[in-house]
Amino acid sequence: MTATAPHFGPSPATSASRRLLAAAALLTALVSMVFSLLLGGAGTASAHAALTGSDPQDGAVVDTAPQDIKLSFSESVALGEDSIRVLDPSGKRADTGTAPRDLMCGSTMEYSVPLRSGLPDGTYTVAWQAVSADSHPISGAFTFSVGAPSKTAVALPSKEAGGGLVGALYDIARYVAYAGFILLVGGSAFVLACWPRGAGARPLQRLVVRGWMTLTVATLVMLMLRSPYTGSGKLADVFDLDGLKAVLDTKPGAALVSRLLLLGASALFIAVLFGAYARTQAGRAGEHERKGLTFGLAAGGAVIAAGIAATWSLAEHASAGPQPGIAMPVDLLHLLAVAVWLGGLTALLVALYRTPDIDAAAVRHFSRIAFGSVLVLTATGIYQSWRQVGSWSALTGTDYGQLLLVKVGLVAVMVAIAWRSRRWTARLVLGGAGAHAGTERRDGEDAEAGTEEQRDDDGAGATVTDTEAAMTDSGAGTDTGASTGTGTIDADSSASTSTSASASTLAAEDPARTAQLARQRAAVATAAKKRLRDADPDRSGLRRSVLTEVGVAVALLAVTTVLTSTEPARTEEEARGSTTAAVSATEGPVTVKLPFDTGGENGKGTVRMDIAPGRTGTDALHIWVEDPGGKAMDVPELKVAFTLESKGIGPLPAVPTRFAEGHWTASGVQIPIAGNWKVAVTVRTSDIDQTTVDKNVKIG
Repeated sequence: MTATAPHFGPSPATSASRRLLAAAALLTALVSMVFSLLLGGAGTASAHAALTGSDPQDGAVVDTAPQDIKLSFSESVALGEDSIRVLDPSGKRADTGTAPRDLMCGSTMEYSVPLRSGLPDGTYTVAWQAVSADSHPISGAFTFSVGAPSKTAVALPSKEAGGGLVGALYDIARYVAYAGFILLVGGSAFVLACWPRGAGARPLQRLVVRGWMTLTVATLVMLMLRSPYTGSGKLADVFDLDGLKAVLDTKPGAALVSRLLLLGASALFIAVLFGAYARTQAGRAGEHERKGLTFGLAAGGAVIAAGIAATWSLAEHASAGPQPGIAMPVDLLHLLAVAVWLGGLTALLVALYRTPDIDAAAVRHFSRIAFGSVLVLTATGIYQSWRQVGSWSALTGTDYGQLLLVKVGLVAVMVAIAWRSRRWTARLVLGGAGAHAGTERRDGEDAEAGTEEQRDDDGAGATVTDTEAAMTDSGAGTDTGASTGTGTIDADSSASTSTSASASTLAAEDPARTAQLARQRAAVATAAKKRLRDADPDRSGLRRSVLTEVGVAVALLAVTTVLTSTEPARTEEEARGSTTAAVSATEGPVTVKLPFDTGGENGKGTVRMDIAPGRTGTDALHIWVEDPGGKAMDVPELKVAFTLESKGIGPLPAVPTRFAEGHWTASGVQIPIAGNWKVAVTVRTSDIDQTTVDKNVKIG
């Protein structure tokens, strides 16, 4: 197959080697810059931060307004000036508007914002938003009350950070970036390591170039969307230059810019691969130059691929969590193995469908490389799973663990299909050897037929001309024919000979027509060769098997992309454990559940009461009245009394107020000493229907 790469001009081996060495030195320096930019901001905390506590706690009722609000996270986070907002019942800012203060001490990641003085009683809303060390935005909100709960004009935000249209676009760009990286690296590796002659095949050239364009565009989109993705969530803020400038000062922003620089260097690599390298494989260079250029491209391409993979490894999950010094290179190897396997698989599929002259040796070489990639994926995947999950309960009880199980299942399916592809590859190779050893006669006939066909194509004009010349000589040497009544036939033969000779002369005098005929013959020969190869059942079976693998790979890439934006299972369990410990440390709340029946119509239901913090001193009550179906039940009156019979204390009345339908609250309830208190609740469902139910609970 002739090389169809763009022409870059002839170059000696020494000149090419010098250029490659200079490019390799430039790329090495560039990658070193990437590592220095990203390693400087790499932390050692758990990936995907989570809120582990607050002061005041969610739903707490305090006697007086606190001086500040404190939030504790499972890892260090990036907070802006407006990251923590405290709103009073009317919706106005209750904090001073200053930037959060870092109160980090040891392993405690705590931040605070001061509140204004003289805050009135009522329910306050705390809304926060941050960026965790693995570059993902997190957010949340909770309420607390001063004096007593009240109605509030503030609605808790239902949309999490990184959601909405901007979040969807960012996730799509993330997926597309992974796909472009896989096509760029895997397609280039397939050409260099498996099928060097494929550098001149336009379908493979288009595949790699489109991978480069896809990754470049996706990276630019992610860079522009980064500010609204981690901030306001508004698409219009894409054009906010101040936001873009702020992004460039962050670790994810530096990673995206570094990736763009490396993509600029990879454009030079692609130009050499499909230019000078393609010409050397077309037989336009010596063996020494071919080997030198192959080695230079392989070295430079490896540096570029590792650098691009590092922009993910050093800025996302691998850069945060236990053992980051090991996790980052392991993640880099994982990404490269994925790209070589899946990208090479796509390149093989394109070659099987779009190029007629790929041989069994190239398929066999890729089969070996894919097997090695699967081994690397297995080893690195086991380590990453242990690091991000940490326990069997987290594997089955968290979103991350369940997604990881789906990913493992898809990989197992791909390996099974790949094993089938290896069998087709073996049959293809053995079939080629058998055809060479056991069917010489048929091959000889095919070759003879091909030679005859080529002779018919290439020498048709000469054959016709020679025949017509013989006919002309014969006609010229038999004058008696004219006198015996054959003059008409001789005249026609002479005219035909004259016309053919004129056509042959015209073709010889029109080189453009000759080139066009040559191209047509080459196209016909290529189409015939492709039809013969497509008729091969082993080749057809391999194409179907590889196509199925690529289909599963698309789903696998989608699951992997979702995993990169999901809170790791280990962190989720740590956050749960921290929340449980915080609740235990406050000794509450104490929950009481009391069924009742006043005897009248709609008089049955259940009273559920939370006593917080469930210790001696001042406590708050939250009471919910529900009907037998579990729905909120509105009652006209509710009373509560506490009695410690062993000490002769009580009853101590508590008069709750109606907060909402079926929800009553009371603050300032005094529990003087710890003990087993009898909690009595009086429920009135109508003017005449009333009952009192009680239960002993331990408080303090």
